[in-house]
Amino acid sequence: MGSTDKFIRLVLAIVFAGLYLGGVVTGVFGYVLVALAAVFVLTSLVSFCPLYLPFGLNTCKKK
Repeated sequence: MGSTDKFIRLVLAIVFAGLYLGGVVTGVFGYVLVALAAVFVLTSLVSFCPLYLPFGLNTCKKK
């Protein structure tokens, strides 16, 4: 996973958490956003996204 991909995931996680904590998004959709934010943070920290494997995606720069 490339650094841009990690950055975008972290920004989206912050936005999703902010929407939920700010009360803008509530209910089931709010819980889905929080879960998605957690997945984004986790995948950016470990630098691996399991959904990239079956689709053959790679966001790392080639050396």
